[in-house]
Amino acid sequence: MSLTPIDTALEQLVPLLPLITEMERVLLEQATGRVLADDCVSPIDVPPHRNSAMDGYALKSTDLGSENIQLKITQRIAAGEVGQQLNSGEAARIFTGAPVPEGADAVVMQENCKVSGDVLCVLQQHVKPGENLREAGDDIQAGALILAKGHRLKPQDIGLLASIGLESVSVTRKLRVSLLTTGDELVQPGTKLEAGQIYNSNYFTLHALLKSLQVEVLDCGILADDFEGTRRALVAAAERSDCVITTGGVSVGEEDHVKAVVELEGELQLWKLAIKPGKPLACGKIATTQFFGLPGNPVSAFVTFALVVRPCLLRMLGGKQTAPQSFQVAAGFTASASGERQEYLRCQLAQDAEGVASLQPLRNQSSGVAASLSRADGFGVVPPYTAVTIGDNLEFIPFSELLN
Repeated sequence: MSLTPIDTALEQLVPLLPLITEMERVLLEQATGRVLADDCVSPIDVPPHRNSAMDGYALKSTDLGSENIQLKITQRIAAGEVGQQLNSGEAARIFTGAPVPEGADAVVMQENCKVSGDVLCVLQQHVKPGENLREAGDDIQAGALILAKGHRLKPQDIGLLASIGLESVSVTRKLRVSLLTTGDELVQPGTKLEAGQIYNSNYFTLHALLKSLQVEVLDCGILADDFEGTRRALVAAAERSDCVITTGGVSVGEEDHVKAVVELEGELQLWKLAIKPGKPLACGKIATTQFFGLPGNPVSAFVTFALVVRPCLLRMLGGKQTAPQSFQVAAGFTASASGERQEYLRCQLAQDAEGVASLQPLRNQSSGVAASLSRADGFGVVPPYTAVTIGDNLEFIPFSELLN
């Protein structure tokens, strides 16, 4: 297979993804990061009543037609209380959020008033009807669409749903993802390293990335470099999950068996991306279960998960917004023309004395240098066959867009 540009790969993969249609009802406290299964429509106005936007005095603006008008303070209204109707010549002491009494059409902030006993003198020159008032439904009107089906809930959305009185919400059920790593050289942290061994860092990186998407992770262990054992493990993982994700074993070495098993037990829909790092990515099906085979190098595994697997998993959950936001940032470096693969440089955001941001790539861009992922702020994207000079605008994908 020839190398596939990443945009083309996603266009090919997305229509082939199985969609999760089952839903469940969860409490708001458990809903952050989940995907809405239904539209959310407000049953009420927010705020539910006209209220004061300031601490001050509620009054009739027509009572202030001339200077030095004095009004009698007849009541005090705090938030949560309901006052009595206000008559001409009267004012009410009122606090932020409290319902404005009938008969009042403005609130004068307390800094613009002088009070002597129960007599109010307004120092402000002009008071307009509606001043410092928040009308019922000013934020949300009853019957309004608040959040649409397919929206992935952020923390601020949880507060929004609470403001319309919801206690729980319908979301797509969690994806079940089987996670496997391959390689005889891998051992778990906490184990003493023997000659030729390395710690299985990819599992923990991917586990954390998956948990941030609120999916159910099934740990299927480390696969030995053996064809028949790999076949049994992948088939068993596919039978118990919606998606199987592996790292390693998808290249062309004699000990790389994952790709061959997928071709035998299902179909390979994509292999080899035109990106750097992350070329040996395999996507397809094991029977009818979605499969993603990530490279074994830690940076390559991170890049391919963030740019391909993450949007695909969100789409399987019914998510509408799956692509990360990116921004144009000036390059603070020079580089000779790139090759046929689009490069994703691990970059830090730097600022000059005037506060102007620029991209500074970390010195070592090897796909095996996992420490660079912790030091970087995101990816600077260099298109194929492109040279970079200082000041060139490059696409920048911040990690904050990829890690939630």
